[in-house]
Amino acid sequence: MSTTVMPVAARQLVRRYYMYGGLYTLAASIIWGVNALFLLDAGLSIAEVFIANAAWSLGMLLFEIPTGVVADTVGRRASFLLSLVVLAVTTLMYVGLAQVGAGLAAFAVVSVLIGLGFTFYSGAMEAWLVDGLRFSGYDGELDHVFSRGQMVSGAAMLVGTVGGGFLGQIDLSIPFLVRSGLLVVLFVLAFFGMHDLGFEPRRVTLRQLPAEAAKIGRAGVRFGWHHRSLRLVMLASAVQMGVFAWAWYAWQPYFLELLGQDLIWVAGVVAALLALSMMVGNAIIEVVTRWVGRRTTLMLWAGSLFSLALVGVGVVDSFIPALALLFLSGVAIGVQSPVRQAFIHTIAPSEQRATVVSFDSMVTGGGMVIAQPGLGALADRRGFSAGYVVGGLVTLLAIPILGLVRRHTDDADYFEV
Repeated sequence: MSTTVMPVAARQLVRRYYMYGGLYTLAASIIWGVNALFLLDAGLSIAEVFIANAAWSLGMLLFEIPTGVVADTVGRRASFLLSLVVLAVTTLMYVGLAQVGAGLAAFAVVSVLIGLGFTFYSGAMEAWLVDGLRFSGYDGELDHVFSRGQMVSGAAMLVGTVGGGFLGQIDLSIPFLVRSGLLVVLFVLAFFGMHDLGFEPRRVTLRQLPAEAAKIGRAGVRFGWHHRSLRLVMLASAVQMGVFAWAWYAWQPYFLELLGQDLIWVAGVVAALLALSMMVGNAIIEVVTRWVGRRTTLMLWAGSLFSLALVGVGVVDSFIPALALLFLSGVAIGVQSPVRQAFIHTIAPSEQRATVVSFDSMVTGGGMVIAQPGLGALADRRGFSAGYVVGGLVTLLAIPILGLVRRHTDDADYFEV
């Protein structure tokens, strides 16, 4: 592995990246353990819950490229601040919809807007970090930076999901209110403490936005989709994360069903264990990269474990075994995510980095749009166990796709020695 020493300025930047990412995840995750339960309590059916969640994914799919214009022209900082504002407002709108008993259509519209909020964040924060590190003189490996960042986010998610579960036991709307408050606090911190380094902003008028969006979309296609290995990695992620998005929300009612008790705080604890499992996966990277020479080796093993674990969640019929298998699926995601992040950033040119990452998120969002309503309808008719079995089998399609990436032998596939 590379032993490149990180300059002091780069270390300070990384610490700030961890702080912002951790607070963002804390705010976001405080509703993750109870979101499906909140929507069910608001009057939606099981199938409608996943349609609403698919609308969130659709929002990410629709807005990834347009919001990429902001990150690649106005700046990464501006994009991040916009994300905080949009998410704070739309989260409060969710609470308002539940209070007035709004139906699926209203929740779907707001879910699309929540997806808009997340697209302002996706790509921009990673590009801000990588630009700043290169500007500060660090040109070493990024895998460990990303894996430690995900560990910080995992710890924040641990706190957020447990706290959200206990707050939800009092009232399911409280976690949503707390989320908006935390986002306001983070906005103040980032407004004064975050600056774009190694990036030159460009002024774009409203009249120029459509042409700029088309230009950036073409750049995403050229530098992302047209690169064979990146295209394959994106397709594999669309399959895996599309199913995982459904599985993430499906376990909330499913595990309470297996437990046989309506204990909302348990949902928060299970979500926290999922966060812990991803942290374990992140930590594994620190160890195994000393002996594993290729990133695709880790992605293939992690992808196989992920598929088998999801199938297992659907096969078993008791709470503890299902929880253990869900934990293993989280470990697999924790290994794979930072490795594929580093793979993409190693290939993507600096000028198009945020665009390529946003394009990757857009492709992944397409997988979520397809998987969530499909598996949601299956679960509504055949039960959650059938959804997990079918979903796990579908994710096996990612394995031969990643095998093709390995055969291509890109330089980005090899860790520096």
